[in-house]
Amino acid sequence: MGSLSIRRVLVANRGEIAVRVIRACHDLGIEAVAVYSDADVGAPHVRLADRVYALGGTASADSYLRVDKVLEACRVTECDAVHPGYGFLSENAAFAAEVLKAGLTWVGPSPHAITAMGSKTGARQRMHAAGVPVVPGTLEPVRTPSDAIEAAKDVGYPLLIKASAGGGGKGMRLVRAEDELTTAFNLAQSEARKSFGDDAIYLERFIEKPRHVEIQVLADGHGNVVHLYERDCSIQRRHQKVFEEAPCPVLDPDTRQKMTDAACRAAEAVDYCGAGTVEFLLGEDRSFYFLEMNTRLQVEHPITECITGVDLVTAQLRIAAGEPLWFTQDDVRVDGWAVECRVYAEDAAANFRPTPGPLHVYREPQGIGVRVDSGVEEGMDVPIHYDPMIAKLIIWGPDRETALRRANRALREYTILGTQTSIPFFLALFEDAGFQAGTYDTGFITPEWLTEQLETEREVPEEALFLAAIEVLEQRGGAAPQNVRTQSNWKWSGAGGWKGLS
Repeated sequence: MGSLSIRRVLVANRGEIAVRVIRACHDLGIEAVAVYSDADVGAPHVRLADRVYALGGTASADSYLRVDKVLEACRVTECDAVHPGYGFLSENAAFAAEVLKAGLTWVGPSPHAITAMGSKTGARQRMHAAGVPVVPGTLEPVRTPSDAIEAAKDVGYPLLIKASAGGGGKGMRLVRAEDELTTAFNLAQSEARKSFGDDAIYLERFIEKPRHVEIQVLADGHGNVVHLYERDCSIQRRHQKVFEEAPCPVLDPDTRQKMTDAACRAAEAVDYCGAGTVEFLLGEDRSFYFLEMNTRLQVEHPITECITGVDLVTAQLRIAAGEPLWFTQDDVRVDGWAVECRVYAEDAAANFRPTPGPLHVYREPQGIGVRVDSGVEEGMDVPIHYDPMIAKLIIWGPDRETALRRANRALREYTILGTQTSIPFFLALFEDAGFQAGTYDTGFITPEWLTEQLETEREVPEEALFLAAIEVLEQRGGAAPQNVRTQSNWKWSGAGGWKGLS
């Protein structure tokens, strides 16, 4: 592989995904430029970059979402390409268009493809025309409650009211009978307007106990489209993923072939170029339906990398530089099993309430098959201004049983003091018999499950924090107070919380 036409990439993001992209750039001999807010001064992605640019501000709206500031950063640092990561501006077609207008390379699909898949109703229409199965429902937006009542006669109950421009569960309501429809419609429309600036609503048949299965695709600018098989993302809280695994534990070969074929057709329908993910709902009867297409890199992309050996970020960069795909569909093979735990600063027992705060002690697990994608370091704070993700724990094993056992071990090695995390949630999840059997769906995590599994309070005793702080002070060359025993009397015991040692 020769050198790419891209010389310097501005990474329009922060945290672990910015670190991930910077490292991929360096692997390809490309310089990387980091942007940062006032809350991210000294963050790992800033230190790892070749050049940096201060956006100012702390809130996303004042920093990472400011198109004018990001474009100015490109100009000042003389970049020739922009990688948006995920979130923030990654699916903003207007931003992509401005990047291209400035004469820069956009590491992602065209603004046309982003727009085509950004509207849920528009995407449904395109997929229907391309022969991709879609959930029965309205293909056009529904504007009033009375129109919704009329349309529901064909859709049937139970149904979902969904925001056309939405995602992450915002603007979504479940309706089981006609007398609930008007109130639910008004609430969903109001939430969609506030969250997305667009109150377009559509109706969709509610699929009972579905799994959320997505297909990773890669497409180049030379007409080649391949899939990299599937990920199961059904373990969710508030319609947001927290655990993913690849491959899907219940997918049979015939259904897999049909889903991957449909995903490639979906990409071809919008002349897709780059890395993208086609998401489906999988019914208990193995029927599947198009849900949406994410026109960007996914948070859970590492587990696909683990089982296929394809580096998705370097693939994005090579495709953006105009290279054709260097492999065919027949070259892609699945090797083993991979899982990802999204480690958040949040209290799962309190309905996953965010718990931003200091990382007094931060120690990542290690060992065979263990990968940690993080954008934090010991001594940092998890900022209150952004998503509270601390890291992604990615585990590979030759089979599902080994991968889960290895993940369980790694979680128990993970040491984080200073803020509550979602690690106890994952330890409890791994003990659940239904999860172990792979027989879960998107409704698996309920308030009742959380109450039953996480009823024991897991506050870290003050003595544990005190002793840990002393140990860190000594490791950094400081002196511990006299008459203090510096060997910690506390250890993390996983789902049981912190226990004293005799």
